Amino acid sequence: QVQLVESGGGLVQAGDSLRLSCAASGGTFSGYAMGWFRQAPGKERDFVAGISWSAGSTFYADPVKGRFTISRDLAKNTVTLQMNSLNPEDTAVYYCTAHSHWSYTTTRGLTSQDTYWGQGTQVTVSS
Repeated sequence: QVQLVESGGGLVQAGDSLRLSCAASGGTFSGYAMGWFRQAPGKERDFVAGISWSAGSTFYADPVKGRFTISRDLAKNTVTLQMNSLNPEDTAVYYCTAHSHWSYTTTRGLTSQDTYWGQGTQVTVSS
């Protein structure tokens, strides 16, 4: 059973940086894509960033390009989201995800046959 545990959320001010981490266990992630999604109050859950576990290819949603960086550590089975230049619009619950049989398009974002979700971590950016 795949388990994803996020950490690193918190309250920061606009312009600050924050790093989220996700510890993945319970599976062999070769061939998977790992991702981060977020959900702001009253809004749908949106794709933020993704990375192919084996090749390390990365992809980002337009609102975070140039500010967020996703990476993975194959030895530690962790995925990290480095968030810089945060603004109040980044306030949301952030979820770590694991995707098998996945695909990515700029129009649909990251989709997959099976998706696993972490419990989420709150990020709040004050103005």
